[in-house]
Amino acid sequence: MANAVLAAGLILGGAGTAVAVAWHGLPSLESDGVKFRQGQYFFNPAGRNHGGFEWRGDLDDVDHKDGHNVYMQVRVEGYGWKRFDGKQKTKIHLHKTVYDGAARYTAEAFVRACRDRGSLRPDNCSPTQHYRNRK
Repeated sequence: MANAVLAAGLILGGAGTAVAVAWHGLPSLESDGVKFRQGQYFFNPAGRNHGGFEWRGDLDDVDHKDGHNVYMQVRVEGYGWKRFDGKQKTKIHLHKTVYDGAARYTAEAFVRACRDRGSLRPDNCSPTQHYRNRK
């Protein structure tokens, strides 16, 4: 009986450790009409969320009069940008994972915040931030 209790305690203790995540801060990303604040990121190990780049933060359309939406762009090494739309005239919280489906982990990621200015004018984006998993 004591061995069963000890084994259960070790399993539950190990599960709690596996769930602990060390998030890293993202700087505020800004460009005309868009801000991304209180951002954080984490590189998941191979067995969690596909080993992907997990990120979260608040995306804000800060120019309500311009009539344009905002979005985040995130990509992992070797792949194109993925777009995550915000909501016009408001702030929303985003929490997403981006990963390479052909690999068990992601080691590099790129992040930027953008304003969608329609089809006739180019979008404007914050400077791209580059992150590496430094295990």
